Amino acid sequence: MKRTKWKLFIAGAIAFIVGFLTALRSAPAQQTDRFDMKVRESFFAGFAGDKEALARGMKASEEVLATNPKNAEALVWHGSGLTFQSGQSFMTGDQQKGMELWTRGVKEMQTAVDLAPDSPAVRIPRGADLLAISRFVSDPELAQSLVKDGVADFERVYKIQKPYFETLGTHPRGELLFGIAEGYSRLGDEEKARVYFEQIRADLPNTPYAKRAAIWLETQQLPETQCIGCHNPHN
Repeated sequence: MKRTKWKLFIAGAIAFIVGFLTALRSAPAQQTDRFDMKVRESFFAGFAGDKEALARGMKASEEVLATNPKNAEALVWHGSGLTFQSGQSFMTGDQQKGMELWTRGVKEMQTAVDLAPDSPAVRIPRGADLLAISRFVSDPELAQSLVKDGVADFERVYKIQKPYFETLGTHPRGELLFGIAEGYSRLGDEEKARVYFEQIRADLPNTPYAKRAAIWLETQQLPETQCIGCHNPHN
């Protein structure tokens, strides 16, 4: 992976993950002791270049996994950290180490999903990571595989949240639906993409999501995807 492309990936991954994790803030009240609340700021800072912060996030994950190797939330975050570190290795030209970290990271995230398939706190970070990474993978077959898994993660979250989905804010609903819609578009499934884009336009009128959905519905093309208003707590 080239240096410039990896830098773009870092920015994209942070936007995706920060954006989609806002959906968790509006989840049912019983989710009060989430692991992501303890480590995500360290990981976000680490992804932005703070090596010490990333080390803190990885250490916190490893401490939990040392006592409970099947902690799905710790696994998914640790796996995302490994995929980030793989990119750093690719940037320095260490292809072997990069591939080793990449393989471990993807495997850990998959294990996390296998352990907790109905946990938004697991599905959202994994899906966001895979969708972001897929944009900068040169192998078309691998890229498509990553998109498929990412879309599957978001669709599972949507199914889980459907009973209370309308009570969520504009931002978590928009990010989740848009991730699914655009994912299907990238997979070439225009029929399924259209269903979600039309839902966005109908359910989220007069929002940036509706405007971007309208562009796709008119042209089947979209500008580069980014998280809309990730850091606005009122969304």
